[in-house]
Amino acid sequence: MSFIYVLAGLFHFIKPKVYLRIIPNYLPYHKLIVYLSGFIEIILGICVCIPALKNISIVFIILMLLVFLLVHVYMITNKKASAGLPMWLLILRIPIQFILIYWAYSYLSI
Repeated sequence: MSFIYVLAGLFHFIKPKVYLRIIPNYLPYHKLIVYLSGFIEIILGICVCIPALKNISIVFIILMLLVFLLVHVYMITNKKASAGLPMWLLILRIPIQFILIYWAYSYLSI
């Protein structure tokens, strides 16, 4: 899980235009959001590997994934944001998001 979030975070810096397109119009400072969310993904991905920070980072990953649901809905409702992806794939991303949330939750040490 750590590798996936670090890699996803790095792509915010490697291909920021991809992420800029999917930021909902009602949010300000699109570029800042892209870089900040990438940085946060990298930090959380690293912190999952640190036993003392694992649980709190997983909680924040879950919260981040919930916030990202807004992006998935925006991509369904905005042709430019959809990046030409087929509607069935955009809709499929919603339940996949909940699977990712469950996957993160399964790593919590309660």
